[in-house]
Amino acid sequence: MIKKILVALDPDSDTPTATRYAVEIAKRDQASITGLAVVDMGSIASSSRGGGVGSMYYADKLRGRLTAEARDRAHELIREFSSVVSKAGVEHTELLQEGVPFRRIVEDMKYHDLLVVGNDPHFFYSHPKEATETLARVVRKTVGPTLIVSEQYRKVKNVLIAYDGSNAAARAMRTFVRSKPFGSDIAIRLICIWEKKQAEAELMLQLASEFIRAHGLNPEVAALKSDDVEGTISAQISQFDADVVVAGAHSKSRIRSVAFGSTTSFLVKQCPVNLYLD
Repeated sequence: MIKKILVALDPDSDTPTATRYAVEIAKRDQASITGLAVVDMGSIASSSRGGGVGSMYYADKLRGRLTAEARDRAHELIREFSSVVSKAGVEHTELLQEGVPFRRIVEDMKYHDLLVVGNDPHFFYSHPKEATETLARVVRKTVGPTLIVSEQYRKVKNVLIAYDGSNAAARAMRTFVRSKPFGSDIAIRLICIWEKKQAEAELMLQLASEFIRAHGLNPEVAALKSDDVEGTISAQISQFDADVVVAGAHSKSRIRSVAFGSTTSFLVKQCPVNLYLD
């Protein structure tokens, strides 16, 4: 059961959707929500850094202006969050902090069950190209699961669980099934992508599906032969009309290499639906 939810507030367009999902989950479990806004002082300093000695004065002035603007926007986000959650009748708390966003979020997640965040976070003057890196660090370092939401809200009816038998995939599957953030009235497809070991994949699916059924859910299962993990997951999302994809994020398995590869993140940047990562 989820009792404490952390929402990372950010001036991007998917933050209202993150708040909406958090409210729905909180109402289901009588949970409380914390809205966290972080002013990224490091990025502000980087954006305002001057060149020679003569430009230091202007850099200081710019840094002061950017800091004031960021704080004002953070307060505005807090007010918007508080208004929405109050109207929903959900217990809530607001936090405004300064520092490195991913470190503040990771620290606060020590005392929450679930992090809900948009998939395009900029966290106040961060460079856009670093957004995915920041989100990746949050997911890898945090002690709890993360629900990464897209800009467009969609009612969660179909959940795709990508399972590879790793500790990370098992952890994500277990926390999702045990906490049931979207209730029990959902359809689940449990897939295992294999290239050479079909029997092993089918055994993992059998054991995982038994665990899921023990928690009151009835998944359909599929062992899929493929050497293209990304393409197979994309096809399954479309075929199953998935609203959420559940996957592990900490292991060195193929699933993790998909989630946070050396190039642009596939799941975070290309997945058209919500992600539940652990």
